[in-house]
Amino acid sequence: MAETFLVIGVGNEARGDDGVGLTVARKLKKMQLPGLAVAEFQGDAAALMERWQGAATVVLVDAAASGAAPGTVHRFEAQAGPLPVELLRPASTHALGPAAAVELARALGQLPPRLIVYGIEGAAFAAGAALSQEALLAAAEVVVRIMDDWQEAGKG
Repeated sequence: MAETFLVIGVGNEARGDDGVGLTVARKLKKMQLPGLAVAEFQGDAAALMERWQGAATVVLVDAAASGAAPGTVHRFEAQAGPLPVELLRPASTHALGPAAAVELARALGQLPPRLIVYGIEGAAFAAGAALSQEALLAAAEVVVRIMDDWQEAGKG
């Protein structure tokens, strides 16, 4: 049976705040909410597009480095139009960041029916850095916001 609500946390936990998407995914996974599928992702854009196939609603969570204050949460509905250019700059070591993958999927006509993107502004992305306090607080906020999205989609 196809997943209908899928959360994908993207990142690299060995690079400080780049791991914030994974942190959100792990918090949601521990909650074991019925009808809420959770995945962690560290691969390339093509694999990301493949992963969300069959889901009615997909929520991507990744670190951002747009210049906003650390801990700022950005939320975008991909069907509303292209993601802001400042989120197309990878905050980390992703060869092609998730925002660029979304735009590639749009160009190929492969967006899921609903795609929500959360970008959490990071403070530190150095190898070996710990998750910043700002990113940890924002991760908790995003978990609550995703649960709201899930309830709105009729899953909760």
